[in-house]
Amino acid sequence: MTETKHAPDVLDVPGAPDTHDAPDTLEDAPATDDRDPAQILTAMVGHVLDLAATWTAWDGRPVPADDRIYTPHKAIRRVADHMVDHLAEMEARLVGEETQPDRWHASATTTEADLAPFTEADLDEARSRLTRLARIWANRLDALTPDQLDKSPGTGWTFRQLAFHLGESAYYADSVGDLAADGASASRPDRTPKP
Repeated sequence: MTETKHAPDVLDVPGAPDTHDAPDTLEDAPATDDRDPAQILTAMVGHVLDLAATWTAWDGRPVPADDRIYTPHKAIRRVADHMVDHLAEMEARLVGEETQPDRWHASATTTEADLAPFTEADLDEARSRLTRLARIWANRLDALTPDQLDKSPGTGWTFRQLAFHLGESAYYADSVGDLAADGASASRPDRTPKP
């Protein structure tokens, strides 16, 4: 199927199942190791921003990956939304509140804003937004005790597992890729990143 700038892929619609964005069960918990969870997040954001630095060369064609399409704006939106979503979850659990229901459209939706050109100003905005979110996460994770990281209050994954899960958000940026290396052609059919 050919995508146009104003018509997202038919698989990319609200209500479609989204296998990339949210865990279904505690059994799906990500593996963890002895790495600093704050470093996992800051490294992921660094990687995303390194790729984003090449996206001003984007040719305007969405990039197919698995059953979705991605653009520079969509990748930044998904990384930021994912970080905000789990930050809200962690903060609610720490104070004994119920978490907010997940009503994100996530990567199932490509908005008109996602299809806009990615400019130097957009890159600057992404750097400011994601760097601050990574710092908030790192500060919060660094303030937690080992017990809070591994025996976290409330229902859901441990906070260490949340951090490792968020590290996988690089998937969205990897889906767009390094456009300097690809000569700015983002819509090659052979690009299917592995989550």
